[in-house]
Amino acid sequence: MSNQTSTTEFLLLEFSDVRELQIVHFVVFLAVYLATVTGNLLIISVVAFDQHLHTPMYFFLMNLAMTDIGSISVTIPKSMVNSLMNTRLISYSGCAAQVYFFLLFAASDYTLLTVMAHDRYVAICNPLRYETIMNKGACIQMAASAWLSSLFYAVLHTGTTFTMTFCSNNVDQFFCEVPQLVKISCSDLYLVENTLLALSVTVAFGCFIFVVITYVQIFSTVLRIPSSQGRQKAFSTCLPHLIVFSMFLFGGMLVYLRPIPHPSSQTNLAFAVIYSVVPPMMNPVIYSMRNKDIKLAMCKLLHLK
Repeated sequence: MSNQTSTTEFLLLEFSDVRELQIVHFVVFLAVYLATVTGNLLIISVVAFDQHLHTPMYFFLMNLAMTDIGSISVTIPKSMVNSLMNTRLISYSGCAAQVYFFLLFAASDYTLLTVMAHDRYVAICNPLRYETIMNKGACIQMAASAWLSSLFYAVLHTGTTFTMTFCSNNVDQFFCEVPQLVKISCSDLYLVENTLLALSVTVAFGCFIFVVITYVQIFSTVLRIPSSQGRQKAFSTCLPHLIVFSMFLFGGMLVYLRPIPHPSSQTNLAFAVIYSVVPPMMNPVIYSMRNKDIKLAMCKLLHLK
């Protein structure tokens, strides 16, 4: 493929060329997808229908669940269909759509997790002004800012990526991913895309520093709480968020900052599953296991004792 105009489709990396293993891959990914969508839909439902959960923390959690459903729906279904149909094909427009929506939901996920750290900081370090600072209008503005900035980021990245010309149509990943598309580019625009990736890493690192500083202040405040029950309650609201943020961050670092110079295709697959599939699947489990309010609301919603 000598130029972009002749690139009408791409070939994605397959998990296996053995038919039996392709069926196993389909079944496993189907189970993971259904579990992830069900868990996140439960989070959205309990927050929407339980009046006791109409607070800023659960409002952001509901937005996080929506991004998790979106991000896993971008990657897994196409991979399942390809395994079932024994093909590797994805259209040019389908590849562009995958890149755009995956970037949109991944960036939204990260910015929402950063905003949630600020919410926990205000709740624990400045509780008397919590309702004033984190009022309904402020929460909507924060969520809207996270979504709009992510939308702009996704448009910028996708537009730059698909302005490039491609020397090959073999994408070394099970979904269309910007770093893998940059590798098969044969135009000077890959320098622009690499600059955007570097800028993305810088912004992500800035958010990471913000969250670290926020949690240093949170933990210093929590440790001064005289009541052990009060400390336990404060930790129970912070630990799920901190676990989810760490899992998302280090999963992304495995892909973009890993020291392996020329990783194998199977290594690429393993890392991609870790950062694109595992966090959306685990988020509902982490939040429901560590949060009594969520568990109680789920029991009410499902009419369980």
